[in-house]
Amino acid sequence: MERNIVIRYEQEELTASIHYPSREKGATGRCKDRVPLAVICHGFVGNRIGVDRIFVKAARELARDGYMVIRFDYAGCGESSGNYGSQDIESLIAQTRAVLDYGISSADIDPQRVTLIGHSLGGAVALLTAVRDRRVKNLVLWAAVGYPFNDIVKIVGRDAYDRSVKEGAADYAGYSFTPVYFNSLAAFQPFQEAGKFSGDVLVIHGTSDDVIPVDYAFLYQKLFWTRPEGRCDKEIIFQADHTFSSGPAQEQVLKRTKEWMNQQEHLQQEWQNWMI
Repeated sequence: MERNIVIRYEQEELTASIHYPSREKGATGRCKDRVPLAVICHGFVGNRIGVDRIFVKAARELARDGYMVIRFDYAGCGESSGNYGSQDIESLIAQTRAVLDYGISSADIDPQRVTLIGHSLGGAVALLTAVRDRRVKNLVLWAAVGYPFNDIVKIVGRDAYDRSVKEGAADYAGYSFTPVYFNSLAAFQPFQEAGKFSGDVLVIHGTSDDVIPVDYAFLYQKLFWTRPEGRCDKEIIFQADHTFSSGPAQEQVLKRTKEWMNQQEHLQQEWQNWMI
């Protein structure tokens, strides 16, 4: 079952779609009647549907496997209220946490089984959120941004950034971007913060990504490997572009994500049995 909801964040209304699990996850122990939660974070000027409906497909597949899934539009994107270009990264993190608040407050959610799935800039925001919010236990990063300022300015063009600084705002794809937005991108370094997240991570990237270099996946994995706890797995998809837009690439990213998350569920169940 699916339904659209509105989640309040300060003065804004974040439009979200919630997917309820179609079957129970086979958990045991004190949370045996509860289900895992996955929240999908879209990328720069994206929305909760995703290119070629990839977020819709991911949510439905995970719901069939027993997850409750929430995909949402950041303020100013999709159907949410607000102006995306006037927000900063702190706001994106806070919005993600507001969605987590909503999801985890559901009576049937196991707070020990919470995953953030983030694509592109949403991957960086997911990581930054996980570092600040201990409720996030697992991360799935699809073609994640590593250097927010450089990566986003490369997308919008240096002229748009310079115009924003000079005139107070600049148009890109119908969005009005302020210096506040760009300055906040420069203030956050996901690569430097990766080591602060203690949970497990799956990194997925395509070899034909001409927006965010596939090299980022290898650097992310190296940084996650240096942590004292938490594992990191990597999946490189041959000839996949930034949005995994081909049929085979999309099928592979969804299949690998679902398999990895189900594996995490199995490990969690074994741990709970051992504790019992």
